[in-house]
Amino acid sequence: MSDAPAGDTFPAKRYESWGRYPSDPPRCVVPVGWRGELPDLSKISAPVLPYAYGRSYGDSCLNRGGTLLDVSGLRRFIDFDSATGRLTCEAGVRLDDILDAFVPRGWFLPVSPGTKFVSVGGAIANDIHGKNHGNAGSWGRHVRRFELARSSGERVICSPDEHPELFRATIGGLGLTGLITWAEIQLKPIVNPFIDEEQLRFESLDEFLALTAESEPEFEYTVSWADCLGAGEGYVRGHFIRGNHNQDATRPKRLKPGSLPLMLPVDLPSGLISKPVVRLFNSAYFHRQQRPVARHTIGYDPFFYPLDAIKQWNRGYGKRGFLQYQCVVPFDNDNEAIKEIFQRIHDSGLGSPLTVLKTFGDLPSPGMLSFPRPGITFALDFPFQGTATLDLLETLDAIVRASGGAVYPAKDARMSAESFQTFFPSWECFAEYIDPKFSSSFWRRVTGHTIEDERR
Repeated sequence: MSDAPAGDTFPAKRYESWGRYPSDPPRCVVPVGWRGELPDLSKISAPVLPYAYGRSYGDSCLNRGGTLLDVSGLRRFIDFDSATGRLTCEAGVRLDDILDAFVPRGWFLPVSPGTKFVSVGGAIANDIHGKNHGNAGSWGRHVRRFELARSSGERVICSPDEHPELFRATIGGLGLTGLITWAEIQLKPIVNPFIDEEQLRFESLDEFLALTAESEPEFEYTVSWADCLGAGEGYVRGHFIRGNHNQDATRPKRLKPGSLPLMLPVDLPSGLISKPVVRLFNSAYFHRQQRPVARHTIGYDPFFYPLDAIKQWNRGYGKRGFLQYQCVVPFDNDNEAIKEIFQRIHDSGLGSPLTVLKTFGDLPSPGMLSFPRPGITFALDFPFQGTATLDLLETLDAIVRASGGAVYPAKDARMSAESFQTFFPSWECFAEYIDPKFSSSFWRRVTGHTIEDERR
């Protein structure tokens, strides 16, 4: 197969998270370009952590004072079985590399997050999820095996049958069990690159849940944009979006080239995204669809990756950055926890223009620290406003803890050790599989370790 996909077109690399908070610069960066010639990890004194494209929102991809292993050079396809859809590729391959190469050949990602600019290794390390969790589960369910390089010099093949506990620890393991060099994943067959999409308006959480129950038997993908700044206790309204892969074999196998993506070339003023601005935007966005149901057949990009159309959209939150908050709370008869969360956000005066609301099904995730579990999940972006933002999110954490839910580590930049250890009670079992050379700013925060402890 071709050795490498097209080169990256992004600007010079900055080693930060997508939320740009906190600022945790590494001591040094070591590039990894060849899986046959890895750096000798035993000779690196500081804790190390793999880093690809920095699309994690918080500090799980950061290693303040330590060493980052830049694996974006590991971007080659290794093998593909066109009969089964099994793809073997290096860990730095991005999801858009896979889409560009294999959608025209009739194959699609088994699970996809809201951006295609994440690496295969990062998808494993964060056990990503998508709009089809109810029938496909998380990314880890479609990983067949991978190679893990440990600081001892050992290279371990991990699968459900080979080193199964290390396999489970690495999926959702936040890059802490070693360096993934390559992985074998299962793609899914499609007929063409188009999605049959329906959008429906809803004006309550109960209506959203009813649409979910109605849609999941017939639609592979479901997700909602939500506005939680309206009036009323536990108020939420939005657009429910559902879709299936189009089955028309006469449609083209390739999408026509679209317009060039937009780009935010500079940071916008930090205070621009205020509650009045967000309220105005949310109202306009909600009312843009006048019909109860709108149906379209569209390419996969606007369905799965609408924000990818704006490169560096994170600059819209200004130099102070933003915090994304994603949690899941279990289903219950009254869904009081989710209603209380929406009310607290409404009362706080802090607005979020990007609120995604969906549900997780009951397919178990394979990772020890995997985030998805049955319940209602939503993600919001808050411009960082110091103590006010941190206090609100700590309040939301308390509600999530009491409900038996969890907060997503890949999108977290500030949860307490108490919260993390409550959300993920298997963390101590997981810790037994951490490579002794590997650590991150996130892990030290949620365990109380210091970088000096790890250098000993």
